[in-house]
Order: sequence, then structure tokens, then C-alpha cells
Amino acid sequence: MAQPSTTYKFELNLTDLDRGVYENVRRTIARHPSETEERMAVRLLAYALWYNEQLAFGRGLSDVDEAAVWEKSLDDRILHWIEVGQPDADRLTWCSRRTERTSLLAYGSLRVWEGKVVPAVKGLKNLSIAAVPQEVLDVLATDMPRTIKWDVMISEGTLFVTDDRGQHEVQLQWLLGERG
Repeated sequence: MAQPSTTYKFELNLTDLDRGVYENVRRTIARHPSETEERMAVRLLAYALWYNEQLAFGRGLSDVDEAAVWEKSLDDRILHWIEVGQPDADRLTWCSRRTERTSLLAYGSLRVWEGKVVPAVKGLKNLSIAAVPQEVLDVLATDMPRTIKWDVMISEGTLFVTDDRGQHEVQLQWLLGERG
């Protein structure tokens, strides 16, 4: 019998100075049994980074035909496909063909992955890739509570995440493209 997903409550107080977005958002998200806390934290960062009212969490690991996070139009077209992790070049190409805009928030040991995948996808005009520093991700992802409360301020491309443990500066490294 398969293990059920774990449900989390996510409260986001977002101040995005770069885009002039100021929102208080509450979402319920599911963490697949095989999803790590680290991956879930990156999904939350991606949600904050590219937030808009239509952005939603996909089923991710439990459905390969869905993004980790995505924006759909009212007629169900995918406007923005957001992946997390270290997908291969074929996956990124597949995603970019299904949407107007594709973004990836990569994490983990990226040296080998970056050298192999980024050159293979640099011709995709609708793709942007950013890397999350592992040190800050380790802190954000450790022992995540079932109710996650984040105040996120974004200024000049840097995310300042404040949670119960303090403030964490997330300085993304853009490997391809830009935030958009």
C-alpha cells in the first residue's frame, strides 16, 4: 500500500520590491512521500520568486506531466512551467515546448549537472535557470514545521526569507536567462 502525501499549510507574506507585488497568501500543499524537505523548500522559494494570482502547485513527483509549480490561463493553457531540481536536457526541452515560459530553480551539487545540461539547453529562448545556494537551503529545509510561515522580501533579485529561525538571505545565481 502506497504511503499518503503529507499535508502542509503554507503562509506567505510576500513583498516583491522588484515587481511591486505585495501579497499575503495561504496555501495547502502536499509533500509526496518520496519528496525531500529540501525539494519542498525549493518549491516554496519558486512560488515566492515567480508569484502571481494564477500560480499553483502541481502534483510534481506523483505526475511527470505536471510542473512543480505552474501558471495556467483560464482556458487551461500553460503560461509558465516551473521545475525544481536537476532535470536533464530532454525534460527541459519537453517542458519548454508546452509553455510560453519555462523556469528552473536548481539545487544540490550542480557542477557536473551544469556542465552537461546548461550548454545543451542554452538555445531554448523561453528558459531561465537559477541556482539556490546549498548552505541557506540546508537551513530552510531542516525540520520544516507542518505550518510554514515565511515573510519573503525580494529586492534586486535577492530573496530575504524570515521564518521562526530568523532571516535567511537567498542570493540566486542565474545560470541561464533571467527572472523575467
